[in-house]
Amino acid sequence: MSSVALEEALELHRRVPVVDAHCDTLTKLSPDERLASRLPGTHVDLPRLREAGVSGQFFACWISPDHSAHRGLERAAELIDRFYREADASCGLLVPVTGAEGVRRCHEEGRVAGILTVEGGDALQGNLAMVSVLHRLGVRSITLTWNHRNAIADGVADARTGGGLTSFGVEVVREMTRLGMLIDVSHLSEAGFWDVLAVAEGPVAATHSNARAVSDHPRNLTDEQIRALAAGGGVMGLNLAPAFLRAEGQGAATLDDVLRHIDHVVELVGPDHLGLGLDLDGISSTPEGIEDITGLPLLTQALLERGYPEESVAAILGGNFLRLMEEVGMV
Repeated sequence: MSSVALEEALELHRRVPVVDAHCDTLTKLSPDERLASRLPGTHVDLPRLREAGVSGQFFACWISPDHSAHRGLERAAELIDRFYREADASCGLLVPVTGAEGVRRCHEEGRVAGILTVEGGDALQGNLAMVSVLHRLGVRSITLTWNHRNAIADGVADARTGGGLTSFGVEVVREMTRLGMLIDVSHLSEAGFWDVLAVAEGPVAATHSNARAVSDHPRNLTDEQIRALAAGGGVMGLNLAPAFLRAEGQGAATLDDVLRHIDHVVELVGPDHLGLGLDLDGISSTPEGIEDITGLPLLTQALLERGYPEESVAAILGGNFLRLMEEVGMV
């Protein structure tokens, strides 16, 4: 294992687009806080994204259980509005984009591309037309469920039922495919995962899930799921949630735990189907040494020291999600 200076990792971040496919920062902002300022008590803000060399950040509009029953669409609209207000207040540092070209342009200009996503199909309120409405508002990915059942499918917390996609869920997947939206299977029950792969006409993502063979948590994907996701051209985003990285009772999660998941996925399907989906501001704690988004270059440094070629590291940092965005037609 060779020694690599942190500056070498930072140089790679400056040279290639870095994309994180999931953060929950929109739900953490208070009315008087601005993303353009350093935000205490959060993992992500614009100054720290730029410090970490992140070119593209997916911002999730999470539909919590408090809103899912009757206010899912309203809550999504509130968070979408918050995103655009933050972009307007950022003096051009945060640029709303809807595809890979926009991310690459922001990378060249030294700005941060923001991609809107909705976490929880409860936002649709059972109305297929809302997929198109969200798309018109700039949303380019929907995580079909959170942990619980909705009109689309069963989430992982309801997996005991064996339920997958509903008939409405099949229609949603087909409509998202038609519109060129990224279908996200994180949080979905295993039955739902396999249903999506059978129905979708292109690659899909698990934007923030880890490997169950390394840490046996229901939110992580089995080797069979990872292989199937990769076989269809999909990408899995690495999650920093300690509970997903290391089994409960085994001590605090560390950078080494993150690397074990990366090594396993790369050994299983190669480096072209793994990306970043860090789940920052959606998790209460992070692995030791990665306290917020500015710790990301330490992961890059560790991968280079482990002997991963630069092109493989660049693919994991952002190239794989950019390719996936292009393949599904995100424009």
